[in-house]
Amino acid sequence: MTRPDQPASAATSDDALFGSAADYARYRPGLPDAAVHLLAATQHGVPDPVLLDLGTGTGQVPRALLPVLRRLVHIDLVDVHQHMLQTALTALEPVRGSCTVNAFTGEAHTFAPSAPGRAPTLITCSRAFHWMSHPEVLDMADRVAAPHAVVAIMGDGSLWTHQADWTAALRELIQTYLGDDRRAGTRGTYTGPGRPYEDDLADSAFSDVTEHRFPVARTWTPEDVLGYLRTTSFARPDLFAGHHYAFETAALRLLQEHARGGVLKEDAEFTVLLARRPGGAA
Repeated sequence: MTRPDQPASAATSDDALFGSAADYARYRPGLPDAAVHLLAATQHGVPDPVLLDLGTGTGQVPRALLPVLRRLVHIDLVDVHQHMLQTALTALEPVRGSCTVNAFTGEAHTFAPSAPGRAPTLITCSRAFHWMSHPEVLDMADRVAAPHAVVAIMGDGSLWTHQADWTAALRELIQTYLGDDRRAGTRGTYTGPGRPYEDDLADSAFSDVTEHRFPVARTWTPEDVLGYLRTTSFARPDLFAGHHYAFETAALRLLQEHARGGVLKEDAEFTVLLARRPGGAA
């Protein structure tokens, strides 16, 4: 899985990078069911699965896994954004059952288990690996993971990278306000293509890699697209220096012109890289 572009910094602690946790939870697309079942299948035969979710955001991965992988005994959530972690903990509370949950505020590569006997058997990172220091994160995973643990790096790009008439027009509109380069919050812009995640994994202890691709068809209302944009590092409100209302007014008009039957279509592909140490269980 190759990211089309990489941020200027591999990790950031900008607490406002993705807007409010409430908007993030409401407007960010979830994981495809097929990907969730693939993750659950990696734990077949594992007696007491433990999940470590890096860059958890509002907890999309554990919330999707808990109803499918009911044998989960413990979950560690890791994020640099404390308000995101609190949102994730609140969302997991009514569905976690007897599964214990801990939250770790900090960069992913600095994570350490809070108690012995909780070595993760599944380490996930969805739509967040590009913000992290890849070698350091994978070194951390090697230190803390169970012998047959699986690392899952997942993502599907964004509406900035999606190729459609309406996303191209939206991208151009954003660029008229913020410049040609894709913004990465207040910390800079995206640069050119980084190296594929497969290469990072090949250089790590988790060098046995398989790739799984899942087509995803989504429909958006124009209003939902605006909500999504507020959660992104490339079009969050405070980047517009007082012109955000004007931008949203123009964006809504543009999106309504492109919508068919009131909706906009996105045909995406969700990619999951499953990585194991050589000789690990298949």
